[in-house]
Amino acid sequence: MHPDIHLTLHHARAAELRAEAGASRPLRARQAHHLRARLGWTLVEVGLRLATRPGTAAAAH
Repeated sequence: MHPDIHLTLHHARAAELRAEAGASRPLRARQAHHLRARLGWTLVEVGLRLATRPGTAAAAH
């Protein structure tokens, strides 16, 4: 048996499990997860803008 076959089988099984988990999660939970992710990235963007704005203490360091 080729050593890479185990890795290929692992990836295939992981994809199956991800698909099952995504299908079993209620729509409301998926929407909440998406909203939290968008909010998190928005906060990161705002923080980066504040930290790099000229004239702020963070930008002077």
